[in-house]
Amino acid sequence: QVRLIQSGGGLVQAGDSVRLSCSASGSLFANYALGWFRQAPGKEREFVAVVSWNGDSTESADSVKGRFTISISRGSAQNTDYLQVNNQTTEDTGVYYCAASFRKCGSRLLDTFDYWGRGTQVTVSS
Repeated sequence: QVRLIQSGGGLVQAGDSVRLSCSASGSLFANYALGWFRQAPGKEREFVAVVSWNGDSTESADSVKGRFTISISRGSAQNTDYLQVNNQTTEDTGVYYCAASFRKCGSRLLDTFDYWGRGTQVTVSS
């Protein structure tokens, strides 16, 4: 069993950066791909980015390429992944979720993820 605990986010200004974190408790995090998704008000949850289980590969949505980066800190006491969001716009407002997948390379599809965090709100004001 993997439990994902999210932190970070909040109210930020357009153009600012924010770092979201996703920590694992329970089973070791190192065997899972870690994905990030977001859900804007009134919209469906959408793929943002994913990192493979060993951190060797990452993939991100076209809408965030060049602005979102993923860093990992695994195999350490922190057991935490991070999503760094730069140069935010109001369109980045939403609830951000991290999710862990047994599929080690991860995917863009929500239903391929096995465990989900509870989400953290990011609100970008203009």
